[in-house]
Amino acid sequence: MFIRDFEIGDIDQIVEILRLNNQYDFPEVDGPEAMKRLKQCSAVVFLVCEIDNKVVGVVKGTYDGSRAMIHQLSVHPHYQRQGIGTALVKEIVKRFQRRGASTVSATVTEESLPFWQKAGFKKTKAFLVGNW
Repeated sequence: MFIRDFEIGDIDQIVEILRLNNQYDFPEVDGPEAMKRLKQCSAVVFLVCEIDNKVVGVVKGTYDGSRAMIHQLSVHPHYQRQGIGTALVKEIVKRFQRRGASTVSATVTEESLPFWQKAGFKKTKAFLVGNW
């Protein structure tokens, strides 16, 4: 298992992982063009996990100098429950801490809540989302 920064050549594999996990509802936010923009943004930490030169997991988030937020975590279904998600979360948290973040929040679903709690996160009040 090797965790590294996202590269443009990873896009097709990431889209496949997101589709397999029903996390590709908004291509304008999670699609190839958005990924290319994220690559250029200094506030973003965008990591992939590779096994045998294949991208099997992805995590992305932002740190604005005050708050760190994990926006997405996804692991290929064939590689789930092998510690990949946990390793990706640990690495992105470490990178946020190096930048100065004292806490890290995560956008999660109810279904994924047990994973996040096991990873050391606690549930707080929910955020509202606007869809314009």
